[in-house]
Amino acid sequence: MPSKEELKKNVCDVIERNAEQIIAVAENIAKNPETGFREVETAKLLTRKLTEMGIEFKDGLAITGVKALLNDNVDGPTVSVLGELDALIVPANPNANPQTGAAHACGHNAQIGMLVGVALGLKEASTLPSLSGKVALMAVPAEEYIEIEYRDGLRREGKLSYLGGKPELIKLGHFDDVDMAIMTHTGKERDGYLIGARGGTSNGSIAKRIEFIGKGAHAGAAPHEGVNALNAATIALSAIHTQRETFKDEDTIRVHPIITKGGGSVNAVPDDVRVETFVRGKTIEAILDANEKVDRALRAGALAVGGSVRITTLPGYFPMVSDPILRDLFASNSAALLGEEKVIPIDPGHHGTGSTDLGDLSHIMPCLCGYCAGATGMMHGSDFVIENYQLAVVTPAKVMAMMIIDLLADDAKTAKDILAEYKPPMTKQEYLASMEDLLKQEEYQG
Repeated sequence: MPSKEELKKNVCDVIERNAEQIIAVAENIAKNPETGFREVETAKLLTRKLTEMGIEFKDGLAITGVKALLNDNVDGPTVSVLGELDALIVPANPNANPQTGAAHACGHNAQIGMLVGVALGLKEASTLPSLSGKVALMAVPAEEYIEIEYRDGLRREGKLSYLGGKPELIKLGHFDDVDMAIMTHTGKERDGYLIGARGGTSNGSIAKRIEFIGKGAHAGAAPHEGVNALNAATIALSAIHTQRETFKDEDTIRVHPIITKGGGSVNAVPDDVRVETFVRGKTIEAILDANEKVDRALRAGALAVGGSVRITTLPGYFPMVSDPILRDLFASNSAALLGEEKVIPIDPGHHGTGSTDLGDLSHIMPCLCGYCAGATGMMHGSDFVIENYQLAVVTPAKVMAMMIIDLLADDAKTAKDILAEYKPPMTKQEYLASMEDLLKQEEYQG
């Protein structure tokens, strides 16, 4: 039986030999970005690669998701490697689709390349017979929580229950046979550090879809006969801003609304104005407290002009909790590849104020999101591009494949130790019940 070190060397050698085709997957996806629950061509590209490798899969999960099991006839823990399919809408990004404005200003295209790299490495290096467990390769739709009106329409049509990919896959049972999950996000160099997993936590969120309803009238001849829904929205947004001093610093509250529809024509009093926003925070309690203040502000806008407001509050993402053993494994394997001086120092107290639906998964199983450089520009910005695909895709594929060997070799002792120590914050049933409790719809007549 080969040692873990031999297994790691073999799998890394295979990934390196296949670096060109692994990178080509990520580059191809960058040129053809698709937003959440629309990632049809991205999913097809992945399934073609899985077919070429002789790996069976299920697709069409939560509309566009893909899942493949390696070692599916072996008893033992199942480790999932996740990749996210979707892009953002950043029309000014150089890789944006000119028709849709979609762009991988988030680096998710690199994750699908990593997924292919892990699959190639484990399969072609003949690593799987030495592992006492399964590997679930999962391409997940819709991590970026955008286009809320479109996605809520899918929910209302019964095509979805939740507006994020991982929550939807949890509800549909596609994580029922998974014991833990790992993934890596691509970004830019941080003070000379290229790779790592700080650990710690991130903000959770809820989403809101808001419709201000007024009364149309001629904006020049008879504005007094109308009820200006845009004025209602403007007052509501100002009222939200006045609440900011009441948000506690330690709760890391973030509220960032956008107006998605400001009226129909300039010569008519706006009677239908749409707003979307997140309410983010470090804990569910803090999020709910801030959400009530936001709702009061929205009602105030409608009341001030004598209009009405429809508020749909939608479950977003739970705060992220990283597993410390998975974090340490990511760091140690990163150091073995690139050197200790290139690995981000572990900070278990680090808290990020962004949100991810990996937070939902982390409430029911051990999870980790690592980080690897290779991009330049601002995350989610018009200048975000991956320049070093070797670092952004091939390196994290090696690290995660090495982690899987650590977890599942030696009768899966490390994976079993993690599961023995892990105390899930929620059962799946409790999680789903909490999601349903967060859904609320209200119409307030001002």
